[in-house]
Amino acid sequence: MYARSPDRAPWRRVGQDDRVTATQHVPPDVPALTIGILGGSGPQGGGLGLRLAAAGHLVLIGSRSTERGQEAAAKLAGPGRRIEGADNATVAERADVIIVAVPWEGHRETLEALRAPLAGKIVIDCVNPMGFDKGGAFGLQVPEGSAAQQAAAVLTDSTVVAAFHHVSAVLLADESVETIDTDVLVLGDDRAATDLVAALAERIPGMRGIYAGKLRNAGQVEALTANLISINRRYKAHAGLRVTDV
Repeated sequence: MYARSPDRAPWRRVGQDDRVTATQHVPPDVPALTIGILGGSGPQGGGLGLRLAAAGHLVLIGSRSTERGQEAAAKLAGPGRRIEGADNATVAERADVIIVAVPWEGHRETLEALRAPLAGKIVIDCVNPMGFDKGGAFGLQVPEGSAAQQAAAVLTDSTVVAAFHHVSAVLLADESVETIDTDVLVLGDDRAATDLVAALAERIPGMRGIYAGKLRNAGQVEALTANLISINRRYKAHAGLRVTDV
């Protein structure tokens, strides 16, 4: 459970001595959140940053160096959008909620270096471990079960949520596309954290956040991205997902 804290980190676990009990739900002040994106210089991270900035958030674009982060932020800048760039460590320190959008090859190494600044924060992992060969895209086996579970194993003092795996980077980056008509599957072990991430997804017009299970189920959600890539190649599309009867 998370509640507003008077110090820099906006969310903290509610303990036995707090007035708010662990069974009470504290609605998050989602529009006020500063969003940090690790790997924001890439297409997926940059596209999410663009859309969240357009929704009114202050977005911090992180990269391996301050210069690369600032260059990426400058490319995403536009009227009414608050976007700043920095190195990943600075973004992890300043942001309220962090989206991990780094390449799979550097996933563990990046997170291991950021354990301290990410402690106590909600970390959204949208990384899809995939390989490619002549047969197309395929999901990779991850020892922990998924990228999100690997993040949780590394970031033991953070709350990891899996989300935003199936959102087209092409559509996110295309400013002529006003709505992104897709559902975002949200997985995690903390109810308040998954509720917050679902609400954050719905800040982007057309998106809907859908709770899709515990973090242990993230592997098949990440791997489903390979199927969507096959669909997109066959039908020349930018396919997403819709959950019916919800």
